[in-house]
Amino acid sequence: MKTWSKRSWQALAAALVLGLTGCNQQAKEASTDTAAAEPVQTYQWKLVTTWPKNFPGLGVAPERFAEKVAAMSGGRLTVKVYGAGDLVPAFEVFDTVSAGTAEMGHAAAYYWKGKVPAAQVFTTIPFGMNAQQMNGWLNQGGGLELWQELYKPYGLIPMPGGNSGVQMGGWFNKEINGLEDLDGLKMRIPGLGGEVLSRLGGVPVTLPGGELFTALQTGAIDATEWVGPYNDLAFGLHKAAKFYYYPGWHEPGTTLEFLINEKAFNALPADLQAIVTTAAQAVNQAMLDEYTARNIDALRSLVDEHGVQIKPWPPEVLTALEKAASQVMAEQSAKDPQMKKVLDAYQSFADGVRQYHAISENSYDALMLQY
Repeated sequence: MKTWSKRSWQALAAALVLGLTGCNQQAKEASTDTAAAEPVQTYQWKLVTTWPKNFPGLGVAPERFAEKVAAMSGGRLTVKVYGAGDLVPAFEVFDTVSAGTAEMGHAAAYYWKGKVPAAQVFTTIPFGMNAQQMNGWLNQGGGLELWQELYKPYGLIPMPGGNSGVQMGGWFNKEINGLEDLDGLKMRIPGLGGEVLSRLGGVPVTLPGGELFTALQTGAIDATEWVGPYNDLAFGLHKAAKFYYYPGWHEPGTTLEFLINEKAFNALPADLQAIVTTAAQAVNQAMLDEYTARNIDALRSLVDEHGVQIKPWPPEVLTALEKAASQVMAEQSAKDPQMKKVLDAYQSFADGVRQYHAISENSYDALMLQY
C-alpha cells in the first residue's frame, strides 16, 4: 500500500481549497447575474385622511405608519399621505379607497353611518367600552373579524388605527345646568352620540375638524366635541367657548381606522402584507400612548394659562343621556340585522370585561383616589 507523504496531503488540501473558492465565486457571479436580471419590485401607495395633515395625534398617525412601512420594507413599499382636502374631501375617504383611487385611508368608522350603519360601533358607542377594552374586543375578542366582514362588500380591509382614550364632553358657549339647556342646542357631534343628543332636543351637526373653530366662533353651532385637551388646545377651541365639560359619555374609547383597498393589499407579497399589518398595530398603540401623555400638559395649559372652566355633566343630564342611549341602541338593532349582530357581540364582550375590571382596574383606581 502506498504511503502518503506530508507534501502529498498538503497538495490535496490546496486543491480542495481552490475548488471550493471557484465554486463560491461561480455562485456569487450567478447570484449577481440573477439580481441584475430581476430588479426588486417596488410599490407606491396613496393614503387619504379625514384629518388636517400632520395634525397632532390624529394626523400624525398616518405619517408614522408611512415611515414605519418604508423603513421595514427597505423602501419597497412607500406611502404618500394626503390630509383632508389635499386629494379628496374629508368625508370621501371611504369611497375613494373602495374605488381604488387611493390604496389606503385613515378615518373614523362612524363617519360612514349613512352607508354602513353598523360601522359606527367600531369607532365607539355612547357609554360603551374604553380604549383598553375596545382593543381587547377587536384584537382578541372577535371584533376585528366582524369589522372585516362588514367592509368586505366594499372591497375594503379595516384595521384599528389608533385610539384617543376617553374624550372630553365638549365645548359650550353656555353652561349646561339641566335638560332644558340641551333643547335646541346645535352641537357638532357625529355618530351615535349625535342620535342620542337629538332624543333630548339637541340638534346634532357633523363637521370635519378643520371647520370647528370658525363654526363655534361665528355661532353657526352652540357647542362642539372634538377629542380632548391635546387636540382641542391645538385647534384653539378655548378661544371660541369657555365651558369645557367632562366626561365624554359619547366617545369613551374612540378607535380610528386604517382602510385598505383589498385588491391593492392582495397584490403585495406576503412579507409586505405582514409589514402593513404590523405597522398598523404599532400605530394603534402609539396613538393611545401619545394622548395619554400629551393630554396632561394640555389640560394644565387650558386651565392655568387660558382660564378654561372645567365642568362635570350634571347627574340629571347624564342619567337622561344614558337612558336615551339604551333606547337608540335597541332601535338600531331592531331595524338593522348587521347592527344587531355587531352590537350583540360588542355587548357580550363589554359585559364580561366590565365584570373583571370592576375588581381589577376600577377597584385599583378607586383605591388610589384615597391616597
